[in-house]
Amino acid sequence: MLNLSIKNALIADDSATDRKHLSLLLEELGLNVTAVNSGNEAITTAESILPDVILLDVIMENGDGYHACRAIKRNEATRNIPVIIVSSKSNPVDKMWAEKLGASAYITKPFTNNDLLNAFQLI
Repeated sequence: MLNLSIKNALIADDSATDRKHLSLLLEELGLNVTAVNSGNEAITTAESILPDVILLDVIMENGDGYHACRAIKRNEATRNIPVIIVSSKSNPVDKMWAEKLGASAYITKPFTNNDLLNAFQLI
């Protein structure tokens, strides 16, 4: 069951395929989606649109997902927005680092619809 207070999502991923896949899944859940292709764009877009949830890839040029998560969580305007990391990095250290930076959940690519829904249960 999706948290009913979540209406708007921001996705940051440098892969057009992954952005499209995530966008379609979230739109099927009834969310409005904004998608950008870098961590730095995620930081500025999050501050301007104040989404209800942010999904960040880790490995991106122009600001990786860890940098973006750290900046989002340090910004007074965006610090309370839940962040879900969606990454191909599957090492437990990566997951611990994401949690330390303030991420609410971590999904490893490739992921299933259930993985995404389970991550939403954590926020």
